[in-house]
This record gives sequence, C-alpha cells and structure tokens, in this order.
Amino acid sequence: MREQSERVRELAAEIRAEGERAAADLRRLDEAVVGLRPAPGKWCKKEILGHLIDSAANNHQRFVRAQFGDPFTFPGYEQEPWVAVHRYRDRSWAELVTVWNALNLQVAAVVEGVPADRLQTKCSIGGAEPVSLELLMQDYLRHMRHHLQQLERA
Repeated sequence: MREQSERVRELAAEIRAEGERAAADLRRLDEAVVGLRPAPGKWCKKEILGHLIDSAANNHQRFVRAQFGDPFTFPGYEQEPWVAVHRYRDRSWAELVTVWNALNLQVAAVVEGVPADRLQTKCSIGGAEPVSLELLMQDYLRHMRHHLQQLERA
C-alpha cells in the first residue's frame, strides 16, 4: 500500500465536517424560500446548491482519474448549462441537500485515499494552466465554503 499524506486525511476530514455541518443547517431552510431568485438572472438557493452538486460530481471524477495519469487533463465545467439541464430549481430541497451531502462523503473518501506520491500530479482543467492534484483538492473545499456562505446568508 502506498503512503498517504496527513494533509489529505485532514483535508478529507474538513470536507466531511463542513458538509455535515452545512447539511444540518440547509435542511432547516424553507422550501418556499429556496426556490426564489434574488434578482433576475441570479441563481436561487436551489440552483446554488445544484452548482455544488455539480462541483462534487465533477471533482470526484477528477480526483479519481488524476491518480491514473500525470499529466491529467479533464474538460471544463459549463455551469449555466449544467444547472439548467439538472432543473435544480424544480426539485425538492430535501432531495438536493441529501444528494449534495452524500456526494461530499464520496469526495472525502477519495481525497482521504490519495497516496502521497500522487499529490503533485499535474492537472489541467478545461485548458487552464496545470495545478497539482493537492491544490485542486484544496480548491474544492475553498469553492464549497464560498458557496455555502451564499446559501447561509438570510
């Protein structure tokens, strides 16, 4: 078995903890409110959470596949079409919270198992400059926290 890094175990624990904490808070939001758009052209809370679901799904694939090749290239994420195709605004809030929380547990499990010798795998997403797999995983948590702050604002 390859050596695992303490840094990835800590990162996985942070992803799990943030997801569990946020899911508990998000479940308390009113279904009637989470589908309201704050302004024309702006996402409602359901769509923001849907975007986080897409992020978890895309990053799960990236974190798995990056362990099999160096450099690793993956297509970008077209957020507006993805959110529209999934029709997040029309779906149950409870379902969306459950799906997002479950996907985060899956992402955390993958992150936790990344061997230390794969952390510097060069990853290029959507033609962007390559970054390390470790940085990509750290950015996942940063991105999640950014959008959770949007969701948790009154």
